[in-house]
Amino acid sequence: MRMRVAGEHDLDGFLRLAAEVERWFGPMVAEPGFHRALRTHLTRGTALLAEETDGAPFPLGGLLFDPAEAGSARAHHLDWLVVSAAARGTGVGRALLDEATARFVTGRPAVLEVVTFGADHPGAVESGARVFYERLGFTACEPAAPGPEGGSRQVYRRTVTGAATGS
Repeated sequence: MRMRVAGEHDLDGFLRLAAEVERWFGPMVAEPGFHRALRTHLTRGTALLAEETDGAPFPLGGLLFDPAEAGSARAHHLDWLVVSAAARGTGVGRALLDEATARFVTGRPAVLEVVTFGADHPGAVESGARVFYERLGFTACEPAAPGPEGGSRQVYRRTVTGAATGS
């Protein structure tokens, strides 16, 4: 598996990943707002892709990251992390998050923040998202606004310490 910064030519791969999780997150593939957000990340170099080293056409996972500006007290934000159904539980999500942290979180200590499913959301258990973030040291915090499908959401945070490795 290799990690790389995604480019505009990877749009279709991200849309394929999005199609796999729309049942939990609500519509994305046909949503102009999602396309705008995805293109913004692809253009500014804050989208990562995990893929097989054999050049398989379908990505294993993708991540969209919103780094805090230098000197800002604002948390770094994990905007979107999706692992293909075939690759879930194989370390792809952890590898994507590790790569994003190394690449984009240059000042330490720093705070990473992600909004995921609320405890009562059907996707919370089925997707394994809450357990995934908790295993990676994130802590459940305050509720967030409901998702576009109407399901509950919750903020998770993790403090990053140690030397920044950056790429």
